[in-house]
Amino acid sequence: MTEWWRGSVTYQIYPRSFQDDNGDGVGDLAGITRRLDHIAALGCDAIWLSPFFTSPMLDMGYDVADYTDVDPVFGTLADFDALIARAHGLGLKVIIDQVMNHSSDKHPFFEQSRKDRSNDKADWYIWADPRHDGTPPNNWLSIFGGPAWQWDARRKQYYMHSFLAQQPEFNFRNPAVLDYMESVLRFWLDRGVDGFRFDTVNFFYKDGMLRDDPADFRNKSEAPGNPYEMQYHLFSKNQPENLLWLERIRAVLDSYDDRTSVGEVGESHHGIQIMGQYTAPGRLHQCYSFEMFGSDYSAGLFRRKIEEFFTGAPNGWPMWAFSNHDVVRQTSRWTKYGISQDALAAQAGALLLSFQGSICLWQGEELGQTDTVLTLDELTDPQGITFWPEPIGRDNTRTPMVWDGSAQGGFTSGTPWLPVKAPQLARNVAAQAGVAGSVLESYRAMLAFRRQTEALRLGATRFFDLPEPILAFARGEDLLCVFNLSPTALEINALGLGAAIGPAAGVVHSDGKLQLGPNAYGFFTGASSAVLG
Repeated sequence: MTEWWRGSVTYQIYPRSFQDDNGDGVGDLAGITRRLDHIAALGCDAIWLSPFFTSPMLDMGYDVADYTDVDPVFGTLADFDALIARAHGLGLKVIIDQVMNHSSDKHPFFEQSRKDRSNDKADWYIWADPRHDGTPPNNWLSIFGGPAWQWDARRKQYYMHSFLAQQPEFNFRNPAVLDYMESVLRFWLDRGVDGFRFDTVNFFYKDGMLRDDPADFRNKSEAPGNPYEMQYHLFSKNQPENLLWLERIRAVLDSYDDRTSVGEVGESHHGIQIMGQYTAPGRLHQCYSFEMFGSDYSAGLFRRKIEEFFTGAPNGWPMWAFSNHDVVRQTSRWTKYGISQDALAAQAGALLLSFQGSICLWQGEELGQTDTVLTLDELTDPQGITFWPEPIGRDNTRTPMVWDGSAQGGFTSGTPWLPVKAPQLARNVAAQAGVAGSVLESYRAMLAFRRQTEALRLGATRFFDLPEPILAFARGEDLLCVFNLSPTALEINALGLGAAIGPAAGVVHSDGKLQLGPNAYGFFTGASSAVLG
């Protein structure tokens, strides 16, 4: 059993938007297979595929109707097998999404469950009687708007959904549900996948008494755009019984060679703490949260999150990311911190790839890709449509990967499911490949440096006490990482430094001084003897 995942870099692929191979405007598995060379050449260790299972696609595949088959829009199981073979041939591991918290309402299990209260799937989902006045059983809210309960006239009960009403939630207190979910994991493991990314991993269990969630205890400067954020989700997720299920998942994975797990922690109150709990020995291998997905690009934030994790969970393991398919891209979120978008994108890549833990890159991140500005009529995302115009929905980050400067960016020969617009078209793979100083080549250089430098993959972290916006930390015993997280040139005293190594931008060390240009970053030996101030 190896720990290949520890310190690894995973590249997230959104199948609808990566490469369309058949010209229908939607990405597919054959298209992904054709483009895997790009990821291997980038220097990543693994890919993560967002859902490609049979689905009505109301939530773009996160509403699963068949957990053991490929939706025809993406191809076939044979196409998936070919993808696995090609990825493994290129030295890439394959991680796939598992959306266990909920299914589609078109899943045969739910269609049976809703018929009556006595069939053999009756207790496979979370059902509850109304209150005496007919209202839902408690005050739980859906992330996608409105109550987390939907009335069903056939059963004369409410069923629970944290997302769309068409995404009913499984009852994990039913042992038969656990057995079924284990069988799904084994189906894909037997097919050769190297691990799973578990969607909403802290949502599986709900309070058995269905108690009301209290109001959020945090002070907010302004009212949130989504009422869900006005509650403290004490009972609707994060239940202690979840830990036993994670241990069972780990036992399944450990019965196969060299497999891994990643949990998505959707939690705004205790995200880092839960990451630590969920990656304790015998549970998940890795977890990531939304802790670095906000508007803050400060030395204090990154130091605080990393120190909090490794202090609180010395035996756990994080996966850090700056973006994914659900949030605004970092190049768009952090624009004000960059002297240019390219400089910001290259620095953010170097920063993320310097962190202790495993790393996840979102497709297009290596190009400095920005969010696409979409109009209401161009949206497909139910969350984005519901809360238009704010908060910004998820389609803006999900627009197609741009491979070249042709009309649809090389993504499709047809009409893409989301538009490819000029600002995104300008940031294409062909235009940046082999161009010194491009964001793509900066990522390739940084990924190569991380892969060949054990301190970056596995070394412990020690931070230097420096004022904003400078972030400096040691990895391992000897490697010093320095960043100026601002568009303004700065200078600090720097004694005892060794040689400059690895990729760099805008850093000059001379006469006991370290000159840091806008969005500068650099790496040096001699961290153990360095004195910075």
